[in-house]
Amino acid sequence: MCSLETYKIDLKGLKEDEKLLDFDLNDEFFASLDGSQLEHGSLHVSASIRKMAGFFEILFHTEGAVTVSCDRCLDDMDQPIEADNRLMVKLGETNSEDDDLVTIDENEGILDMSWFIYEFIMLAIPIKHVHAPGKCNSAMTQKLEELSGAVRSSEEEDEAIDPRWEALRQLNIKD
Repeated sequence: MCSLETYKIDLKGLKEDEKLLDFDLNDEFFASLDGSQLEHGSLHVSASIRKMAGFFEILFHTEGAVTVSCDRCLDDMDQPIEADNRLMVKLGETNSEDDDLVTIDENEGILDMSWFIYEFIMLAIPIKHVHAPGKCNSAMTQKLEELSGAVRSSEEEDEAIDPRWEALRQLNIKD
């Protein structure tokens, strides 16, 4: 099991103005997160933490691939990921997250980046994920074509039977 301690950064203890971190994520990372929708992937994350006056700027660069289900055939497929993200963090009285700024309790001073990395990966996945043309499961593609053809023919029959559509067509023809 992956230890998420690796992703916890002591911001108060940073000595340098800039710190570079590299993480290699695999299936164990996704399994160790509670509530993760992803189960498989292989990604490399580079994080650059810059200490500035009153806050920290963290730049993330993520490259790799995750395994998602194809929306068309439901088989697993590799979805390439490449993303650049920015996170602004400051030390304050309590932990909070706004749109652009994360506040960490200054008494603790530790930022757990694991969930932020996971969210950045999820945001980089396109809404629609389908295999490249010709790569979908052929049996499922054939079944989809059969079923979509059956639906079309029943709709065409309904149009021919329903007299309201014929009446509307007659109105359109007279104009």
